[in-house]
Amino acid sequence: MSLDTAHPISQTSALRATLPVLAALSLSHFLNDLLQSLLPAIYPNLKQDLSLSFSDIGIITLVFQITASMLQPAVGVITDRKPQPRSLAVGMACSLAGLLLLSRAHAYGVVLLAAAIIGMGSSIFHPEASRVARAASGGRFGFAQSFFQVGGNTGQAIGPLLAALIIAPNGQSAVAWFVVAPFAGIALLSWVGGWYAAHLGERRRATVSPPSLAARQWIAIAILLVLVFSKNFYMASLQSFYTFYLIERFHLTIQDSQLFLFVFMFAIAAGTFFGGPIGDRVGRVAVIWVSIVGVLPFSLALPFANFFWTIALTGIIGFVMASSFPAIIVYAQELAPGRVGMIGGLFFGFAFGTGGLGAAVLGALADHTSLDFVYRVCSFLPAIGVLMLAMPKQNSELQTVN
Repeated sequence: MSLDTAHPISQTSALRATLPVLAALSLSHFLNDLLQSLLPAIYPNLKQDLSLSFSDIGIITLVFQITASMLQPAVGVITDRKPQPRSLAVGMACSLAGLLLLSRAHAYGVVLLAAAIIGMGSSIFHPEASRVARAASGGRFGFAQSFFQVGGNTGQAIGPLLAALIIAPNGQSAVAWFVVAPFAGIALLSWVGGWYAAHLGERRRATVSPPSLAARQWIAIAILLVLVFSKNFYMASLQSFYTFYLIERFHLTIQDSQLFLFVFMFAIAAGTFFGGPIGDRVGRVAVIWVSIVGVLPFSLALPFANFFWTIALTGIIGFVMASSFPAIIVYAQELAPGRVGMIGGLFFGFAFGTGGLGAAVLGALADHTSLDFVYRVCSFLPAIGVLMLAMPKQNSELQTVN
């Protein structure tokens, strides 16, 4: 029997005891991703002030995503062997440094450096935070992963809204006004790190070496990574270029376009929140199927929609696609017992990396064609979800839970 369905009463009691830890993690994730979301939210300002092309915009995202992705698997492997509870606050401190640099970046190279430092902070934060979320889950792994992730998605949603209200009218230097967020995050994560250090001390005697993974487990993990690729490559087209698409096609102002980016990002946060608990109840595979392949009719219709249906369809797409990620993470953790950090780093890192690659490739494509063409090409990406047909059948080998 899977641990996420066994002993519901004891799970509820355990979760209630650790809920403050999950809440602090989720709030810290909110602050971390709020800071990250300020970067794409001010792309229209940077494009105008620095005379950037869509390719230049895509490269900014690529630099951020590379530093946010390349280090994550390595951090995950290291913390699997030797957990680093205090590294959470260190990651937030990196984001603070990048934020301050971004507020004063008036040359393209300095913007790239700021993006890289912010990405580095993310790469340190996510693997260990995902591990702590699982440790504080009380056995309800999907719920804990969703609760943790929804904080980040909410931060990504609020970022464009705050950018529209604060940065757009006051200029790029107003980015520095958000310095209170990383300081609050450092305080929260210092407390979480203390709890996790005590938790590790209690469980150290029970620690065992993780078993080797069978070929079928690696195949299943590889399929999940391909699904993450299709999801994040497509989402990159919306997160990086949605404001420009609304401005070009429907003649919105920069401020109005950022408000609708907030609507889209809020839909992602809602999908993330519901995806994990639904996976706990109906199974991870069902959620993954619906969230990846089920979005295809909506993505195919999007390039031909009017303004109302563009807003409605992107909201549906964001909600449905986002619901898959908590289920994918927990399912992958169950496939790789004892490797929570590695899985967190691998999947969060791959998600960031493919998103950055998508932004760079799609930015170059938009420069040579149009954003309309980009969205028509990307509309077919969810079809990759049919690879779920090749997923090895669930059995005792694939259901091991760490």
